[in-house]
Amino acid sequence: MCRNPKPTATVLAALLVACALAGPAAAWPFGPSKPAAGAPPKADPAAAAAEPKKANAQERAAADRLDSLARSAFWAREAGIDPTDATAGVELAAALRALGRYPEASDAVSKVLVLYPDDVEALLESARTSVAASKGFYALEPLRRAEKVAPRDWRVYSLMAVAHDQNQQPDEARAAYGQALALSPDNPAVLSNLGLWYATHGQAAQGESYLRRAAAQPAASAQERQNLALVLGMEGKLADAESLMREDLPPDVAAGNMAYLQAATKVR
Repeated sequence: MCRNPKPTATVLAALLVACALAGPAAAWPFGPSKPAAGAPPKADPAAAAAEPKKANAQERAAADRLDSLARSAFWAREAGIDPTDATAGVELAAALRALGRYPEASDAVSKVLVLYPDDVEALLESARTSVAASKGFYALEPLRRAEKVAPRDWRVYSLMAVAHDQNQQPDEARAAYGQALALSPDNPAVLSNLGLWYATHGQAAQGESYLRRAAAQPAASAQERQNLALVLGMEGKLADAESLMREDLPPDVAAGNMAYLQAATKVR
């Protein structure tokens, strides 16, 4: 949760985008240099043994636990070893996006889509990059393509809602959230994002209702509870907000967030 007082709608809109973009982090591209053109060199067993190899499934799973910078280096290496590896390309794009390097992220995922134009994960990552750069209009085209390939994937519609919202199309955004909920009715992420959307558009009571539903789901995470805490705090329900914060946050972090909420509600 942010700690510098800002207008309520601005804070909630930023949080809505952040929640919609939850995923892998960080990176910049590098990898082995390409061999010079010409006759192929004679086989060298020692050199062949030293050639980089792709990580195995266990190593890739472990990469998710690394910090952002280390994770970025890992996926850049994987993408460099095998430019046709769609997973590595998408993860690299997500890493670049998390670093705020949006043009490079777009370039990385575009390379995947040249090879695999119907890859849903690549289409979603392309859309996420545009949304992260506050260019929701450009997210709509890959999302419509993803919708044709995976019409029952709730993530397509949840992200489409944020893209429509950035494109100043509130009716379309609300309809897209409705489609996401129809496909995944008790999904805490969708419920929470819809609640934030209502709160951002001046419908705090409706937003609180969805956020409470999200936080009550068995699969709800700390993110959904803290989203509810923020909206409650913005409504001036500071005691309820503090109670939720202390469920998931260390005392010093909870205290800092409460100080932010107190300051934010005073300047409204």
